[in-house]
Amino acid sequence: MSVIPAVDGTLPRQRASKREIFGWAMFDFANQAYTLLIITVVFGELFTTVIVGDRDDGFRLANLLWSLALAVSYLLVVVTGPLCGAVMDYRAAKKRFLFVSYIATVVATALLYFVAPGYVMLGLLLIVVSNYAYSMGESFIAAFLPDLGPPQDLGKISGFGWALGYVGGLFAAGFTLVALGEATAENFERIRWVGPFAAVFFLITAIPTFLWVKERGAPQPHAKTYREIAWERVSTTLHELRRFRDLGIFLVSLLFSMAGVYIIIAFAFIYGAQVIGWDESIRNVMFIIVQITAAAGALGFGFIQDRIGTKITYQLTLLLWVAAILAIWATPEVTAWLNASLGLNWEAQHLFLFVGCLAGLSLGSSQSASRALVGLFSPTRKAAEFFGFWGLANKLAGVIGIIGLGLLQSVVGLQASILLCAALFIVAMLICLAVDQARGERAAAEWEARNGQPVAQSAGP
Repeated sequence: MSVIPAVDGTLPRQRASKREIFGWAMFDFANQAYTLLIITVVFGELFTTVIVGDRDDGFRLANLLWSLALAVSYLLVVVTGPLCGAVMDYRAAKKRFLFVSYIATVVATALLYFVAPGYVMLGLLLIVVSNYAYSMGESFIAAFLPDLGPPQDLGKISGFGWALGYVGGLFAAGFTLVALGEATAENFERIRWVGPFAAVFFLITAIPTFLWVKERGAPQPHAKTYREIAWERVSTTLHELRRFRDLGIFLVSLLFSMAGVYIIIAFAFIYGAQVIGWDESIRNVMFIIVQITAAAGALGFGFIQDRIGTKITYQLTLLLWVAAILAIWATPEVTAWLNASLGLNWEAQHLFLFVGCLAGLSLGSSQSASRALVGLFSPTRKAAEFFGFWGLANKLAGVIGIIGLGLLQSVVGLQASILLCAALFIVAMLICLAVDQARGERAAAEWEARNGQPVAQSAGP
């Protein structure tokens, strides 16, 4: 198909076929099995309360070890993410790198079956490997986003992916909680299958991604080694970052906001078990509530951001997060006050379900908006590299947030330390005030005009 260039000389991005967009979004559907079952809902609680156990310290050592495992995996992403992204762009190899990360995640996750009580080092090793591979894949799949549609559609496409991801999580974790039961020592022989189940779910449901998502662009001449390509391109990008000022500012804001998000992802259900003291039935209901509200938040705010602007939407989601964190922290005290004032007989776990709705809306919408904004600021020929920096900011945030929370809770306890998240979200909001979305989009278009752009792809199947 023929395409008329825009006034600035660039070719407009064409919307991909519905099948390709669905195939891309199915990776979000598939990888939520890992995020929820291993990091958030089941294995994190199993590791801290059963594999390590309470050493008469209120699980503080267990929480710290869990923090360290996640932080090491994220630190590895920080070191390697942008370098891999540079090679992927240069060699048009996004699908190849994505496939390697996918297989590595599946294998390491399946091996979690062998982590029994007391096998702490094996558990730490497999979490580092599996979470590193999963996190790299998260950046690799995001690098396809700018190719899937014009700027005005990226919010909806990103939101659709996140929403479908939470639906996938609802299926995966819902089945696990019903079929495998709770994460306790008495139920260990059943719940230990959570790793193999998450691996098989990811393995099967990600197949449409590799069948239908296209590898656009052409590989450049391969006269240099991958290491030389990576360092040369990343060095050039770092030198050019002054031209992508708004991307740079936003990534700093993202560093703080995602530090808070990663704390919640890693410790929300641990918080429920240790601070709220919820029953298994309430934990299961909370999981369903968070998945539904997160999907609704990602999808709803995806449409909103294409109308009012992605930056404004991102700021609104951070405001939601501050309210959610304060509610999480205050749940035990507010429950006691309501019971005393109104003569009620509520338990903290019941009020915590209402807090889960607010946290879910914040979770889906904030991550979708941040991914879409990076897509708007990324030239198509540097998308993988820029999303490598997005992954760097995300995972460096994970290192800072999770280590910070792990150390802080070892001193003041988990409930008080959760307030760290609110402070992180407020700092992120203040930094983002300096981001100019229109200027950031112009910078991406001007780079493409100067450096040329590949021929636009047909939107057909």
